[in-house]
Order: sequence, then C-alpha cells, then structure tokens
Amino acid sequence: MLVRLVAVVLLVLLSASAFQLAFNVKLVRADNPSSWPMFGHDPAHSGYSSSTGPTTNQTLWSYKTGGWVECSPTVANGTVYVGSEDGKVYALNALTGALVWKYQTVFYGLSSSPAIVNNILYVGAGGDVYALNATTGALMWLYQTGGTVQSSPDVANGIVYVGSGDESISPSVANGMVYFGTENDNVCALNATTGALVWKYNPADANGTVLPAPLNMLFNVYAMNALTGALMWNYTTGNYVFSSPAIANGIVYAGSLDNNVYALNAVTGVLVWKYPTSYAVSSSPAVANGVVHIGSGGDVYALNATTGALMWNSATSSGPSNEVYSPAVAGGVVYVGSWDGHVYALNATTGAAVWKYETGGSVDSSPTVTNGVVYVGSWDDKVYAFGPAGHPVLFVVALAIVVAAISFFVAVAMKRERKRPTPDTAQPLPGNGLKES
Repeated sequence: MLVRLVAVVLLVLLSASAFQLAFNVKLVRADNPSSWPMFGHDPAHSGYSSSTGPTTNQTLWSYKTGGWVECSPTVANGTVYVGSEDGKVYALNALTGALVWKYQTVFYGLSSSPAIVNNILYVGAGGDVYALNATTGALMWLYQTGGTVQSSPDVANGIVYVGSGDESISPSVANGMVYFGTENDNVCALNATTGALVWKYNPADANGTVLPAPLNMLFNVYAMNALTGALMWNYTTGNYVFSSPAIANGIVYAGSLDNNVYALNAVTGVLVWKYPTSYAVSSSPAVANGVVHIGSGGDVYALNATTGALMWNSATSSGPSNEVYSPAVAGGVVYVGSWDGHVYALNATTGAAVWKYETGGSVDSSPTVTNGVVYVGSWDDKVYAFGPAGHPVLFVVALAIVVAAISFFVAVAMKRERKRPTPDTAQPLPGNGLKES
C-alpha cells in the first residue's frame, strides 16, 4: 500500500510539473510566437519575432537537401518548411530536423519562401504557384502565372499575393493595400482556398505601354488596393527595387540599387526620408522597436525608423563583392546571412558581434526565429537550426517521457498489489471444503 501511495504521489507531482512547464512554455509562445509563417514573419514583412534568440552558434541540427537552399525557412505547428534548388519542398520536424514529407514540383531552382496559413502551404516554383496540405504535402491546387515565380507569397484576408517575373520581390500587405517594388511583370492576387485569380496588376499595362516596361517604371515602389488591385500610388527611386518592402507605423521601408534606403508614407507614397548607403541595397528591411535593420554590401545598418538617422553600422566582411541579405530580429539580436558563407548575430542596440557561424556555402536565405531557435538555409544544400541544447520544449518532451515511464511502473505495481492476498481474504477449508463438526 505504501509503495502504491508513494508512486501515485510521485506521478501526480511530476505530471503537475510537466503541465506547469508546458503551460509556461505555452505562455511564452503567446508572448513569443512559435511560428514564422511566411517571408518576413508576417504580411507586413516586419522581419521581427518577439521570440528569444540564441546567443551562441551551437547547432541543434542540420538537414541536407538535394540542392542549395536560398529561400527562407518558414515555421508553423512544430514544422520547418523550406524549398531547395532540387525543386522539392521539404517539411522537417522543428525539434529534430527529421523529414516529415517532401514534395517534388515540376521545376528546379525553387527560391520562393513558403507561406503557411490555415494549414495550407503556398509556394512558387517555375511559373506556378502551388498550394499544398501543410500536414501531408498533398497538392490542393496549382495556378500557372505565365512567368517565373521567384517571389515569396504573401497571404492576408483569404488572398494570396505573389509576383511573377519579378526577381524574387515579395509583395507586402498592410492596411488593405499591397506594396511591392518591381523589375518586371505581374503581381497576382489568388483566392487562397481555390487558387482562382482575383486580380492581376502589371505596371506596364496599367500605364498603357507595351512590354517591356520603360526603365524608370522598373525603379518604382507601388501601392495597390488589396481587394481590387487598383493603383493607389507609386514612387520612383534611382534604380531597380529588389527589396521587398516592410510596413510599420504607417511607413513603407524599402531599399534600392541606387544605394539608398527609402521611407515612404504608406497612404500617399510621399518621401519621409532616405538614407545613403555605401553600396546597392537589395536586402529587405526588418523593423523592430523603432529601428530599421537592412543590409548593403557587406554592412548591416540600423536606422531610426522615424528620422532615418544612423544608429550604427556593422561591417561583416566589407566590400561590394560581399553582400549581406535580409535580416531577422529577435531577442535583441539581429540575425543575417552573408555571401561569404557566414550567419552573423549582432547586438540589435550596438551592432557588436554576438556570434557567427561558417556554413559550407553562401547564405542568402533570410533567417527565421521561433521558440529561441534560428533556422536558415545555405548554398551547401543544408538547412541549419541554431539554439541552446537545453531548449525548454525539448525538456518538456523529455519530462513527458519520464512521466509515461513512471505511469507504466505504477500500473505494474498496482496490478501486483491487487493479486497479493490480504488477512481478510477467506482461506479454503481442508478436504471437501465443508466445515467439520
């Protein structure tokens, strides 16, 4: 009886501890999202997560695909989704890196970052936009754009926004408008459930010109009505705009190959400020805590989001031949990949180096941060996960295993105790079982 009581008490205590820890993790997840469902984290492409971030370059796992990985991983429901140059979309367990499923598209050279909304994965490959079941990888629908889709889909209010023939520029959605910079061709809006075309916008067609569009038209940042595709405004920079805009507090931020970062009024398109950098800006900005973080050449800049004033500038490996790509911000750290093959972590306040990690190839994949882990791809064909070994979710899993083991032993002990006779149990009488007189 004592053994059973002790076992039950221990099980209750451990179960309560597991529940409490899991509940705490759940609270942390509420404050620090456990998902990064699309390029730039959200439809406005803030590039910011309130998750903590790793302060060392410890590798939790890496997974080798069949080609280089230049798109950004996305994370939802404990799964990492990423595309590869081999034309496959991979779904990996976020804790272990184990393969969950993979889907082969028709084309090779997949650089579009997946977007996950309502358990549907949207991704571009070749000239097509695919919608896959995020749990199984089964094809749900496919839309043929007629151009090359390198853009990362953006999903908001039941509509998928994606560029075609646009050099990987991903539209951004905020306040009922779609913002994008273009080198060429179309932005398509598709019904997220069926894949039916809602509207399509082409800068050249809208201006009554014949393709290819005039050069200055390709230097623009555009804003369209998200529901109708009607042009609201456009702003002309001095060169191509390969940067996917980020929107925060009524301002659109974007870089241009004219060596400037631009801040535009989101409603009118009027210039708020611009900041000259040392090199061309193809990096997409991340905006967090009133600061715009963006790359130019081998440098990462931190600019005051309101005034454009320089707060700091950190050189990873300087020069126009090197290039840092689109940063992500979490836990007071800026994470960014570089053409020199490194992933860099910089203090978001000072720009001081926190850590760096050298992969086996260039890193133009934008990092993703969830639950204290950084996920990023490299041209060495791998997806990397960086984070502390004592990750809280891993501890919860381990504790759950311990609880299950104790439950088993408690059940065995109780079964044995039920079989043991007690002093009150009637004993069989000798002979034929009748009491002798």
